[in-house]
Amino acid sequence: MDSKKKRRKVELVVISDIHLGTYGCHAKELLSYLKSINPDTVILNGDIIDVWQFSKRYWPKSHMKIIKHIFGWISQGKKIYYITGNHDEIMRKFVDFEIGSFSIKNKVILELGTKKAWFFHGDVFDVTMQHSKWLAKLGAIGYDTLILINRGVNFISKFLGKGKISLSKKIKDSVKSAVKFINDFEETAIDIAIDNKYDYVVCGHIHKPAIKKVENDKGSVTYLNSGDWVENLTALEFHNNTWSIYKYNDDDFKKDTSKIQEEEDVVDKTAKQLFGELVADFYLKK
Repeated sequence: MDSKKKRRKVELVVISDIHLGTYGCHAKELLSYLKSINPDTVILNGDIIDVWQFSKRYWPKSHMKIIKHIFGWISQGKKIYYITGNHDEIMRKFVDFEIGSFSIKNKVILELGTKKAWFFHGDVFDVTMQHSKWLAKLGAIGYDTLILINRGVNFISKFLGKGKISLSKKIKDSVKSAVKFINDFEETAIDIAIDNKYDYVVCGHIHKPAIKKVENDKGSVTYLNSGDWVENLTALEFHNNTWSIYKYNDDDFKKDTSKIQEEEDVVDKTAKQLFGELVADFYLKK
């Protein structure tokens, strides 16, 4: 059976905070998810590649496969919006660049049926980004270290037959300043969206997936956050006029694991193999 027939149809998918190039990125899990859906429109809502912590020493094949899969979607003509974030802020130098169905934006406004949706990453509301970027970068390094420690803790926890835990999530939920920052972030996004009469406001940045309708004395709006692929492993999906949060679950893909591993991918080839094919191609075209 054609694998394409098995892919779940989604009108719009929003993915943010992948942080490719960091140890915390769950690229293999994300690739399984991307291969399971057939979206019409894709919004990459910031922090896709983590330029802040990028190192040539750490760029696994699984991370390259994410880029390759997105390029595949572009070649198929799927509409792809790349919205810039703080960790990939270098992309802001290329805002409004378009090639085929791919474009780079700071924000996107779309008509979804009869309603209007406003998409942006969210770091514009972050005071540390505006005045103390070095502090934010230092925090990012600490966060990545915590994710590494968390993986070790979860390995031991799994060995003991217990479930996974998220140290970063527990810390954020227990530190009052972190809770206040998230609440302030959401309130700011909501107030601006209502003032501008948007029906939906869709963000990333704070790694906290959410869908909630909020009202104030000026009106109402549905606030959505796509979460991340570091600790929550979530995305937003819009289909048949309904929003939902997708949450990755290993059990959903256990049956397909062997098939995914058997698939031949150019990314799995060594530099020597690729060079050999290049040489052969030149000889054929003498």
